Amino acid sequence: MDLGFVIGIPGALVMVIAAILYGGFSLMLYVDIPSILITVGCSFMALMASSKLKDVTAMGKFIGLCVSQPKSNISDIVKTLVTFSEKSRREGLLSLEDEIEALKDEFFKQGIRLVVDGTDPEVIKNILYSQLNGMETRHGAGIKLFDDWGKLAPAFGMVGTLYGLVGMLANMGDPSAIGKGMAAALITTLYGAIMANGIFIPIKNKLEIRHNDEVAEKEIIVEGILSIQTGDNPRVVEEKLLAFVAPKERAKLKQTQD
Repeated sequence: MDLGFVIGIPGALVMVIAAILYGGFSLMLYVDIPSILITVGCSFMALMASSKLKDVTAMGKFIGLCVSQPKSNISDIVKTLVTFSEKSRREGLLSLEDEIEALKDEFFKQGIRLVVDGTDPEVIKNILYSQLNGMETRHGAGIKLFDDWGKLAPAFGMVGTLYGLVGMLANMGDPSAIGKGMAAALITTLYGAIMANGIFIPIKNKLEIRHNDEVAEKEIIVEGILSIQTGDNPRVVEEKLLAFVAPKERAKLKQTQD
């Protein structure tokens, strides 16, 4: 579980509530049904209109990806690829066929199968990068969904502000109506800002992190497979793969390899 995400978003909302209570105000002052309908309801409807329905219905799945904390497999991937390189140099590429079923990553499996089948390196590269591009498209749908909602919520907050101002100006002779209209105008802006900055932008950013981490792992796999196919020395394979890793992590991986 990603504690940063699980604590961060609820924590931001709790801080807003705590600030209201600490200021001596009632929470009910900040509950306005028309403002909720405009900011939350309208922004969600606009999101549905501008997105694929299958992406909207998969929103829970995208949030689940943020909550979970995937374990980095880079260390295991590098070790496995170096081991495969050593084995293929000793026994030939066909010897890797025995290792395929032990792999959990289907992308990794497909790459090794192509190597065992004697597929041309350029063809392997094109196939694997096509798979990678498809993954990026799928991930991009979730990222775009929350990015769009993060833009729509403040926009409809401004719509609610205009709604409140129109009501206020239409009742300038009634002091109580002026206060109500101004409150509605400001609350919708508040709702939109909290939704965007406290919920949707953090979700979008976390999905981008998950995406970048997975892409990095897949690129290491592609580079390693192509190096094995061309018969590179295992030490060269290792150095190529470690180039994808941050310097601090690189030192740790070299220690574990040794």
